[in-house]
Amino acid sequence: MNELVDIVDAHDRVVRTVGRQQMRAERLRHRAVFVAVMHPDGRLLVHQRSELKDLWPGRWDLAVGGVVSSGETYDDAARREVAEEIGIESAPQPLNGGGSFDDADVALIGRCYLLVHPGPFTFADGEVVRAEWVHVQSLMHDGRDYLPDSLALLLPLLLL
Repeated sequence: MNELVDIVDAHDRVVRTVGRQQMRAERLRHRAVFVAVMHPDGRLLVHQRSELKDLWPGRWDLAVGGVVSSGETYDDAARREVAEEIGIESAPQPLNGGGSFDDADVALIGRCYLLVHPGPFTFADGEVVRAEWVHVQSLMHDGRDYLPDSLALLLPLLLL
């Protein structure tokens, strides 16, 4: 399936709509959401991505989330991603943060969210290989290879 994605300028204005495959192939700036899932005791849910992911397969992520579909709001995308990736029908709360992220692999504008939930979770869509609860302060020293966009946009908000 080649879902449609809105391509945005540096000010988050839609400039055109393309298929996800084209967005990835041409490294076009798009919208994304990052949802930190926190246990009520303060631990963060991290997960290892499937080897089938189109970007950074097999790496670890601090966030549930992903690409915002064409015409979808950030809030709707955050709710959809939480339902798809961990099986929870809940509205994550927006965090005051996010912004642009650019590297050799991706260009995006992201918004960050928080969901406090103890689980259990259902990883039904095949995007998650395994998940663990960790203390936020230990992330940079646990030896895992985390996604750079989540580290750049979400981690600073969790360390406040």
